[in-house]
Amino acid sequence: MRTLIQILATAALALPLLQGSANAADKIRVVTTITDLKSLTEAVGGDLVEVDALVRPSQNPHDLEVRPSLMVKVRRADLFVMNGLDLDQWAEVVVQGGNNSKVIAGGPGRVDASRGIPVLEVPTTRVDRSMGDVHPFGNPHYTLDPGMAPIVTTNILEGLARVAPQHQATFERNRQAFLARLEAAMSGWTRALEPVKGAKLVVYHNNLIYLVTRFGLVQVGTVEDRPGIPPSPGHLTRLIRQMKEEGVKAILVEPWSDQTLTARIAQESGAKMVVLNAKLGATSGPDAYIASTNANITALAQALR
Repeated sequence: MRTLIQILATAALALPLLQGSANAADKIRVVTTITDLKSLTEAVGGDLVEVDALVRPSQNPHDLEVRPSLMVKVRRADLFVMNGLDLDQWAEVVVQGGNNSKVIAGGPGRVDASRGIPVLEVPTTRVDRSMGDVHPFGNPHYTLDPGMAPIVTTNILEGLARVAPQHQATFERNRQAFLARLEAAMSGWTRALEPVKGAKLVVYHNNLIYLVTRFGLVQVGTVEDRPGIPPSPGHLTRLIRQMKEEGVKAILVEPWSDQTLTARIAQESGAKMVVLNAKLGATSGPDAYIASTNANITALAQALR
């Protein structure tokens, strides 16, 4: 009898753990290429999803080293969300190695988040490698503009509904609630940047044009001579002179770019260096995207005042 009681007690203690494991197993497993898409998927999926991003917050999304561990993640995924527009073209190698028919091109678990985006900077001439990292389909960095979130989350919702149609109503409620919070935040961001509308700035890599355009700022140059190619001394000399002549107030850089060089340019030109996406991936959950964007807008507004 004592042994039986011990067995039952042990089983009772283990039951919550087993239930927790079962609940985790019931979640829709989503893999995204970049962290912004992870945050937006969590906003739509809520408690029903378990989301992992292939690119870490500190990594340049253009140049991810494909590793077997990434293929394992994709092999287990129910849904795979890509940025598209050639930003994450390395993802096709990961998908092929993952051997998951659900997430191959045309599969029910495949989402191209760029579908329906009004793409900026689409080349009008032939593109070749001598031009640097120029994207033939246009600038792929749309997720940095919070105004694109309604389109992106629609694409994510449709993908989630394909793999888990029984939860579509929940996904729709989650999305609408997120967009309401985002709209409230957008009002605050617009007010914060309204006094500096028209301010001129320089970026390290040409990946902020959507954000700059959204809030009426003016990008006048890039640190890179050509996208993805380190600048020449001559280019830097011309850029610093231009920044002084045009009264550029800020130079924007991301964590994976050369901040030492950017700081020197800022010092010589009289501009302020602003590190954007410093908070990218610092939090998770339905409001992680809003928190990351808020950190960017706050830093930008402070530098431009």
